[in-house]
Amino acid sequence: MSEAGYDVERIRQDFPALSMLVRGKPLVFLDSAASAQKPRQVIDAVTKMYEAEYANVHRGLHYLSELATARYEGAREKVQTFINARHSHEIIYTRGTTDALNLVAQSYARAFLEEGDEIIITTMEHHSNIVPWQMIRDEKGLVLKAADVDEEGVFHLSSLEALITDRTKIIAIPHVSNVLGTVLPVKEIAALAHKAGAVLVVDGAQGVTHMPVDMQDLDCDFYAFSGHKLYGPTGIGILYGKEELLEKMPPVQGGGDMINTVTLEKSTWADLPHKFEAGTPPIVQAVGLGAAVDYVNAIGMAAIGAHEGDVLTYATQRLASVEGLRLIGTAPGKASVLSFVMECAHPHDISTIIDQAGVAVRAGHHCAQPLMERYDVPAMARASLGLYNTRQDIDALVDSLEKVREIFS
Repeated sequence: MSEAGYDVERIRQDFPALSMLVRGKPLVFLDSAASAQKPRQVIDAVTKMYEAEYANVHRGLHYLSELATARYEGAREKVQTFINARHSHEIIYTRGTTDALNLVAQSYARAFLEEGDEIIITTMEHHSNIVPWQMIRDEKGLVLKAADVDEEGVFHLSSLEALITDRTKIIAIPHVSNVLGTVLPVKEIAALAHKAGAVLVVDGAQGVTHMPVDMQDLDCDFYAFSGHKLYGPTGIGILYGKEELLEKMPPVQGGGDMINTVTLEKSTWADLPHKFEAGTPPIVQAVGLGAAVDYVNAIGMAAIGAHEGDVLTYATQRLASVEGLRLIGTAPGKASVLSFVMECAHPHDISTIIDQAGVAVRAGHHCAQPLMERYDVPAMARASLGLYNTRQDIDALVDSLEKVREIFS
């Protein structure tokens, strides 16, 4: 692979799962958009934390508590640098992207939006960036609008701009569509939002895995992502929020570690970020996320994006040669997701059959049912790429899809 020195075969050796046999065939893992495989460096960091560095954080004066706290808060600083946030206390640990987006809805929107105020999303959203807004809409009498995409999956800024009014208070978008791979112009949308006096919330679950992200450059107000899609553990995610917004937002969970003082009459809140981190946090998972950040930084996000782009281009060409296959989502500059349908077979049948060849793809509505309705399909098959995928993986996918055609023809 490598004009630019990207040694994908060496990288693959870091991932124990990629040496597996599935039904007697080498695993071809094309489901990283759902959850990525983990490199040995992350697995080792988690194991070491449990074996030799574990204790609860912030509350102990003994050696292990101090060490665990240093590891836990050190991971927060790694994330701050990774996304170029201005302050480490703008990095809130959550359980994942869903939890982070719900936090914004239940804290910011509940506290500061009034009846008749408007929230704008898109038809591309994952359910995690739809349902929380519907819940707060119904509770407070808000208006929820959605900007559409065209038949090719291209997002036109004008479709969003046309929906903005003087009642628009929140615009919530994906950085990258988990179905179409479309990359949205976050910086331009942030400018539109701020001009209208609104805040911009970004579902970055599919963004940070494929490209460098810079909070100060993008100028979004909130950005959420998950550890498990970034080659880290499950159960850990990040909400980035601008300091001035987080400071005025109320906490949504009460308990230990998020307080300053407690009496039987009232409580006062801890400083950021702990105000939003009630209870014993995901200590080991946070350290594992820090190790994942170290891992991708060592390779370089720009290099990862270039490699995935090469495989994506090859995959697009190869899939176009499969008779009766239709790619859905062909926007220029898209990220490494290939969703498709076949005339001869339901996506569930496609996934089941190619699994016999060791090829793992996703099939279903991908937690994006409004988008399925938009393209008038019940479901799609989705092959999604990670930093470890190769052109050979794509060849195996195409060969297995030809088997699908043979069976259903």
